[in-house]
Amino acid sequence: MELAPLIAIPKLAAVLPDLSPWRSSRDFRLLWGQGLITTFGSFMALIALPLQIKDMTDSPLAVGAMGAVELVPLVVFGLYGGALADAVDRARVIVLTEVGLGLLAGVLLINSLLPEPLLWPLYVVAAGVAALAGLQRPAMDSLLARIVPHGQLAAAAALNALRWQAGAIAGPALAGLVVAYAGSTTAYATTVGCFVVSVLMCRRLSASPPHENAARPSLRGIVEGARYAWSKPVLLGTYAVDMAAMFFAFPNTIFPFLADELNADWSLGLMYAAGSIGSLVVSLTSGWVSRTRRHGLLVVFGAGGWGLAIAAAGWTSNIWLVLICLGLAGAGDMLSGLGRSTIWNQTVPDELRGRLAGIEVLSYSVGPQLGQVRAGAMAGWSGVRPAVWTGGLACVASVGLLAAALPKLLTYDAHTDEDARRRAALSGEPSA
Repeated sequence: MELAPLIAIPKLAAVLPDLSPWRSSRDFRLLWGQGLITTFGSFMALIALPLQIKDMTDSPLAVGAMGAVELVPLVVFGLYGGALADAVDRARVIVLTEVGLGLLAGVLLINSLLPEPLLWPLYVVAAGVAALAGLQRPAMDSLLARIVPHGQLAAAAALNALRWQAGAIAGPALAGLVVAYAGSTTAYATTVGCFVVSVLMCRRLSASPPHENAARPSLRGIVEGARYAWSKPVLLGTYAVDMAAMFFAFPNTIFPFLADELNADWSLGLMYAAGSIGSLVVSLTSGWVSRTRRHGLLVVFGAGGWGLAIAAAGWTSNIWLVLICLGLAGAGDMLSGLGRSTIWNQTVPDELRGRLAGIEVLSYSVGPQLGQVRAGAMAGWSGVRPAVWTGGLACVASVGLLAAALPKLLTYDAHTDEDARRRAALSGEPSA
């Protein structure tokens, strides 16, 4: 009778998150903590900004236009940021961009304090945030493989996802209450405070200089990175699947209108948080990810599950079923994200990691920006709920077509893939 608890313990340990990256790397702990604080503050602004535009314009298209103004800066600075990350100290890039993001949050705060807040600064700040995020994310993402041992990359991806989800749940849930009861000014002030703390933490990161033969950022270098990505069907598949899933099935920008249509204004914060709750469940049971080899399957089936759940959320008119479907969508997105992140870190050479990280930024950022425009435009044309469910079905269809066109993504195996084995050998760790 006393053996049951002893047997249950190792089974529980097998699914709990693997904390080895946290224990082995001081810089990982700093980035993890900084990321948690920044995510929380960013989500406060992420909820307040579209809601402020909605209140000022009452137009789904005006809210969706945020994606349009963010698109060009994200593309241009994302690609340049990738080349920059290979040519300069990545830790310094992170610090400077965090300072810039904090200043932009300050602009939102000042604008909200005006007797009549202006609309155009909201779009200018949205474009500026996209530009700075484009510069920062390649440096941030490419730094991971330097500060975490090769064998712990999957565990590090899961812990980073867990960090993001914690902020993504608390941020929207609290932001909905803060904006409703204290106003957007308080939300923006919280965002500014979070960035101040984040900058202080980022300044403690160890230097991460470029390779001694690194070239200056240039168009030629960006093209070199793009050619490498194009020559690798597995990488190409991760980018294409994510962009398709986000373009067709990213309805977040019209959540304020969906809440109105369902007569559930109180649910807005929960709508934004529901996907993160589903993702958090996956992250909290992610111990198995460190033992997984077929990460391409996670990418495809996770993205397909995301699309099905979004379609179901658009079909139902019951607010609680909508929230459950959004939670299931978040779980699918988390599975796909873990697969993508692990494949990227396992296969990309370090000398190209910044430029490939720039392309990765585009793959998981441009899709949502275009998805905002698609969702806002279609909601204005066909209605809010049809804009949601048709996008979900289109996501499933596009993911299926891409999987059929790029079969190497489905057959990817971390123990047999040539690029993954080469990276493992360079790290001094066994590949199998």
